[in-house]
Amino acid sequence: MRNVIRSFVRLVNKFRKPIVVVALPAVLLAVNVPPAISFVEQIQHQWLIDSPEYKAQYGRWDVIELPEDVQVNAIHAAMLPTGKLLIIAGSGNEQKMFDAGTFRTLVYDPVSGQSKLVPTPADMFCAGHAFLQDGKLLVAGGTQRYEVLEPAVKFAGGAMRVKNEDPDKAHEFPKGTEFVSPDGRRYKATHDFELPPAEKVPVNPRRPNGPVNVVASEVTVFVESEVEGPAGVTEVPAQYSVTGLTGLDVNNVYGLAEKLTLDKQDFQGIADSFEFDPWKEEYVRVGDMQYKRWYPSLVGLPDGQILSVSGLDGVGQILTGQNEVYDPETKTWTERKDLEQYFPTYPALFQTAKKDVLFYSGANAGYGPADQGREPGFWDLKKNTFTPVSGLRDPDLLETAGSAFAGPVQDQKVIVVGGGGIGESPRSTARIDVIDLKEPKPRYTPGPELPAPTRYPNVVQLPDDTVLISNGSRDYRAKGASWNYTASIYHPDTNTLTPAADPSVGRDYHAEGILLPTGQVMTLGGQALFRDKDNTKPAQFEKRLEIFTPAYLFRGERPTIADAPSTVGLGETMTVATPDADRIAKARLIKPGASTHVTDLEQRSVALDIEKNSDGTLELTVPKEDTIALPGFYMLFLVDDQGVPSVAKWVQVTR
Repeated sequence: MRNVIRSFVRLVNKFRKPIVVVALPAVLLAVNVPPAISFVEQIQHQWLIDSPEYKAQYGRWDVIELPEDVQVNAIHAAMLPTGKLLIIAGSGNEQKMFDAGTFRTLVYDPVSGQSKLVPTPADMFCAGHAFLQDGKLLVAGGTQRYEVLEPAVKFAGGAMRVKNEDPDKAHEFPKGTEFVSPDGRRYKATHDFELPPAEKVPVNPRRPNGPVNVVASEVTVFVESEVEGPAGVTEVPAQYSVTGLTGLDVNNVYGLAEKLTLDKQDFQGIADSFEFDPWKEEYVRVGDMQYKRWYPSLVGLPDGQILSVSGLDGVGQILTGQNEVYDPETKTWTERKDLEQYFPTYPALFQTAKKDVLFYSGANAGYGPADQGREPGFWDLKKNTFTPVSGLRDPDLLETAGSAFAGPVQDQKVIVVGGGGIGESPRSTARIDVIDLKEPKPRYTPGPELPAPTRYPNVVQLPDDTVLISNGSRDYRAKGASWNYTASIYHPDTNTLTPAADPSVGRDYHAEGILLPTGQVMTLGGQALFRDKDNTKPAQFEKRLEIFTPAYLFRGERPTIADAPSTVGLGETMTVATPDADRIAKARLIKPGASTHVTDLEQRSVALDIEKNSDGTLELTVPKEDTIALPGFYMLFLVDDQGVPSVAKWVQVTR
């Protein structure tokens, strides 16, 4: 707001013209103006932000309200290669929707404004997602059960490890399977589960047909007491029999539980996986993950496989390092025991320029102990080693931080933006730190400060190599009405921050920012705990969309792409026709975003080498390294010498 007032004063002094008060539509008054400001001051503010000079320096925000019948809680958002937005709610963090089995997904066209609800076959609330090389979006995980806070827990429950010592027999158990303790207490499984046969392991690996040891198979399920209250509580580790078994199964199959209590019961994950087809606009079921996951990160690898990391499992416990890989050819998941590494939920993991090396920026979005997995560093997938990096300021304030490549991915610069304390901490930071992954000994170095301490910032790469940082809140889920109605532009080349126009919609938890093919940015979602400063009035999910038009789109005519190929191979050169060839300064391939919980591991900007032909066409060369230009769909932008981008054309990068 300070920037707005200063800019307004400068403009008034510059033009010294009287401000004409006119009747403005109510929607135009929905700007970030404190209630104490008078109506006339609101009109002055509106005049200011509508002025060409202001927009050319700061850009502009516009609010979009969808018809009520297609409004969804935007928990996840992804830019599809059709130019449409996929907005996934699942149950939308609404218990009543979950209980009713009502799960929602919206496909929204930001150009035409048309939208369509599509069938959603599972609760993808808090799933992970990553684009496949064919343009489909892999969505894996989600919600099996909502959390129950301690005062509301009526039935003692917890994890039951179910074992099978029979190597020749598998079992399928329905929801409600009963487990009985030695002292007669009875507990029921809250979900179906399958128990594979035990494994025969040769005593001598060199003699596979010799004597074997039988290693019991094991699955973990959540169970609840059949009686309400403290009578179902047990703190004593015990072995439990399974009701309904006969013969040898009575001894071969049993449960083990350390304790079953009335403590808080956390969210639980599912193993369901789907590919969303952008052209048919439908989900297609593929193989389940090996582990149930809630809040996982899905990371695209150069070979086209997808790595699934972290998450809460089927009993609400954070996975201790069990990671797995999806093969798009077979549509199946394989556990990678050679890649066991622990991370908090939704860890920000990025493919670096080095083969088999991921960078963990330290940013994450939630669950896990304070003393594990919080340190940033390099994960070598070939050796399964983790090398920490130093220099990060406020290292204990990384939860709900934003993170992204800054500038072309060839520069290998990553920024960490804002963040807060673990859990419901009121602490937050204005820190922006940057690391150059190309350095011999990479370490974080200070960047500029945000206008205010910020949790949940939207961090979006732009085609002119800058980064939009917007929204967020100072406190956990905007407690105390602590939304930040601010936006800034980060400049990687100078490591500086400049102000942008203020958004008018407050966004915090469950919010996303996505680059559009027009060069604009769409922000969605937001789910504060309260809507007033005193934290007495519950907040509703923010269903309004808001679109940011950067300042570069108010600086003259934008270049156009007359023709471009739909595919190009790694290391190949493509011919692009444009009537503006003489003034083109940059060409960028930008991978479409897929964002949730302040985490977008998809977006990356790839710089293309440019040669100008005498006939007015451009020869654009794609890097040959698949660690730089991960095969898949990209938005091709041409950027002129004033930093103005074209409307993007979709190009698929292939091997």
